[in-house]
Amino acid sequence: MDAYSAAPYLRKDLLGLRDLTGGEIVRILDVAAEMKERIDNPAKRSDELRHASIVTLFYEDSTRTKMSFMMAGEYLGAKIDDLGIQTSSVNKGESLLDTGVNLDHMGINVMVLRHRMTGAPHFLAKNVKASVINAGDGQNEHPTQALLDLFTIRERLGGFDGLKVAILGDITHSRVARSNVFALTSLGASVTLAGPSTLISGDMAGIRENVSVTSDIRAAVSDADVVMGLRVQHERRSAAAFPDLREYTAFFGITEEVMRCAKAGALVMHPGPMNRGVELSAEVIDSEQSVIYIQAKNGVAVRMALLKILTDTQ
Repeated sequence: MDAYSAAPYLRKDLLGLRDLTGGEIVRILDVAAEMKERIDNPAKRSDELRHASIVTLFYEDSTRTKMSFMMAGEYLGAKIDDLGIQTSSVNKGESLLDTGVNLDHMGINVMVLRHRMTGAPHFLAKNVKASVINAGDGQNEHPTQALLDLFTIRERLGGFDGLKVAILGDITHSRVARSNVFALTSLGASVTLAGPSTLISGDMAGIRENVSVTSDIRAAVSDADVVMGLRVQHERRSAAAFPDLREYTAFFGITEEVMRCAKAGALVMHPGPMNRGVELSAEVIDSEQSVIYIQAKNGVAVRMALLKILTDTQ
């Protein structure tokens, strides 16, 4: 089903998926498949990255992304630490640049950065020798989340060419949606974005070919192979985006009735954290079609692959 063969990944960093080739994406997914075996079988884990030093810098809250990077480094034998932003010199006014350059001089090999400012990982990568992985920047991209989503889709459906993926919810504020659009369309899938008109920015329809936008979620889900819900980002949205959560759920919540519009057996996905009963009903979350918790597991495999690939290029 895949139309792409793996190509070497020779970049210093992983900053986004907008400019990656299909072959580079497939290369990451192939290595992740090898790494997943080590999650399932601890006897296969190694210490091949025992000489690598990795640090996570999370200027925004995280559970799955941060923990999966920590576990990914541990499973490969790397030395991995978290720079606790709340207890670091950041709270004394130290800039991202000075924090990164100091860590660089300490011999860090990989910096994993999540930051509220769009472009922060790109800025850091230009100023340090270490590899930088974007763990989410502003409303721009979240490439590792999209890669684990792709890994999960390929694992279950075999590939991407000709697939229809519906992404529903708070599109405007979703860096996950953007990274998924870039990667999925690069690999031959089509994407339909749906949600309240107040939560879909006007430029999304033209972001890539094979991308459409609608406010009718049943039309978006019609014949979809994959249905992905997105969290309503209360911390970013304006109060005028929609009247209240009850109304949002009534018109845009993914229920069993909505899922009957999709193909039989269509995958149900969500990047987390979920507002259970808001974006998706409990019945959909806990259904046999749901791969939401499998996504979390696959996130460790994908991040193991990235740590391995990037340290191999150093």
